[in-house]
Amino acid sequence: MEHYLKIQKPELEYTYEFEMDQLSQMSECLDAHGFAIIKDVLPDELVDSLKQAVFDGTDPNRELEHGQSRTRHAWVESGAGAWQLLEYEPFMKIHRHLIESDELTVHRSAAIIRMPGSHPVAWHTDWCGFSTDAPKNSGDVLNRGMWPSGKWFYITGSRPEHGGLCVIADSHVENWEGPEGFNLTADKRSFYKIDGEEKAYADFDVPGCVPLFTNPGDMIVFAHRTYHAAFPNQIDEIRLSCAIGFRSRDHQIDIPWEIPAVGKRFLADLPPHLHKYTHGYTSIDTAWRG
Repeated sequence: MEHYLKIQKPELEYTYEFEMDQLSQMSECLDAHGFAIIKDVLPDELVDSLKQAVFDGTDPNRELEHGQSRTRHAWVESGAGAWQLLEYEPFMKIHRHLIESDELTVHRSAAIIRMPGSHPVAWHTDWCGFSTDAPKNSGDVLNRGMWPSGKWFYITGSRPEHGGLCVIADSHVENWEGPEGFNLTADKRSFYKIDGEEKAYADFDVPGCVPLFTNPGDMIVFAHRTYHAAFPNQIDEIRLSCAIGFRSRDHQIDIPWEIPAVGKRFLADLPPHLHKYTHGYTSIDTAWRG
């Protein structure tokens, strides 16, 4: 753990942390470097409530053990705990700004629990638009748009020893060829050392790596192509994170799966005044294969 404790918050040549009244500057940084942090988006009481919502939707019986991790896809479907974000105006203001529209549809959502001792998350990009072939899975269907892909709250904080997030600055540009000393994998979703095995790289000695240090109420935003990874959780504290992302209502997606029962229940149970965010909602079927 000492190695990760020694990692310091980077001092870059540009500002990448912004306040809520600096969304235009935030977007400029996002466009230029592929990531940004918005400070103090959530108040402490909402952070505490979201922690419970992540547990309720992802590990309700608290079954996860040391070293394990679990992701709840379509976390917004888990209940009212997640819906708090849809009710919170500062959060929605950011998304209207990012999407440049007042008419938003919930696109994807997730919550992640990473127990102490959990392994790192290898470098990858969420974007699936490199391929023009038929989609192979549900993520491949949903992740081909141009909207920002990362809108995360690390509600127990992001720091290297606690499984925090890191990004590669400027990796979001079209035709990016990978970090110096590395080759992109054939699908361009990750990279590996030159002369090394072609598999997603899971260490952090990567040129351009920026470890992100955030407080629980801060929002991390990164562009759809930005390559990112997560450190192992090396301390005795469970790491919690959650996200709800949107797309413009005008962007309809013809899904090749039937919305699962839990998704239909979400649409039925969501309060009427929030139905404006579900026009064209797709849910997700993680078992679907093309």
